[in-house]
This record gives sequence, C-alpha cells and structure tokens, in this order.
Amino acid sequence: MNSNRDLTWQLSESHYLLKDTWATIRVDTCIKPDGHVITPYYVYEFPDWVTALALTQDGKVILEKQYRHALGVTMYEIPGGCVDKSDPSLEYAIARELREETGYVFEKFHYLGKTSANPSTNTNLMHMFVAYNGVQSAEQELDAGEDLEVLLVTMDELLAMFKRGDFVQSMHVTAICYGLMHLGKLQLG
Repeated sequence: MNSNRDLTWQLSESHYLLKDTWATIRVDTCIKPDGHVITPYYVYEFPDWVTALALTQDGKVILEKQYRHALGVTMYEIPGGCVDKSDPSLEYAIARELREETGYVFEKFHYLGKTSANPSTNTNLMHMFVAYNGVQSAEQELDAGEDLEVLLVTMDELLAMFKRGDFVQSMHVTAICYGLMHLGKLQLG
C-alpha cells in the first residue's frame, strides 16, 4: 500500500523571528505539492542533542534529578545535552556531557539510534547511546544554568521507575526504552 507520491513541501520564503543562544525561531512560507500555501509556518532551530543510558563499572545506572522550569517540576532524567559545534563526533559529545554532568568517564559506547522531539516544528535530533563501565574520575563541571543531583540506581530500581512512569521527558523515555531493549531487560510484544 506504499505510494510513490512526493509529499515534500517547497520553501518559498523564510526569515528569522528570533535568533538567540537557546531560541532560534524561523518563519517559513511553504507550498504543498497540491499548490496550497502554508504561511506562517514556525520552525524552531536547535542543535542536535545526545543522551545515554549510562552504566557504571558495578552495573548501576546513572540518573539525574533536576528542576525543569517550563513544567515547574523536579524530575528524573538520564544524562545528556547539546552537541557543541566543536564536538568532532556524537560519541565525543556524549562522553563530554557525561563527564561534565556526572564526573564519570566510560569505557565504551553503543549507538542506539536517533529520535526527534517534534519533527513538525523542531530541526534537531536526539542521538541515543548506552554507555558502559563508567568510573567516577572528577567533580561535576556544570554550566551556569545547570543544577542537578546525580543518583545511582540498580537496574531493578530503574525498571520499577520506568514502569511507574517516573520519567517524563519523552526523548529520555525513548532512550531508556531502546537501551533496555538493547540490554535484554525489556521485551516488546
């Protein structure tokens, strides 16, 4: 039941409404294949992100607890952050983020794939990893806007938290799900 019809929109016009460190908003005028004009169409430009289900040498899972102002709640998440322009690779970016946020360094990484927070409006992707054999080697090096607690939980505790719905950040839920499937801890079907 696949169709070969091209559904791609043509970009007719584009300009920036806002360009700032953490918010870049573009306004596009697009033409659908049937000729219908869509305007304004708002696009939010973000850098790509990385996140990891991070495992310590003794098999614990590293979680973070931090306040998220937009929702006004403190929540559990897995470590991660923005891919910097100076990062030579995605693996370098997640290793850097893990070191900065948790103080842990890791022996190896397994790439799980990518996901999008909202492909209808956001330009970026979240790249997901499992990080293996983490050892704490330094103190946290948090950015000015970061304030988080690092928590170590067992795999059983993580599974219980996951099943209870303790994780709200959708891309982290996705990364945890893929990570658990990769590790053989979660079966679908």
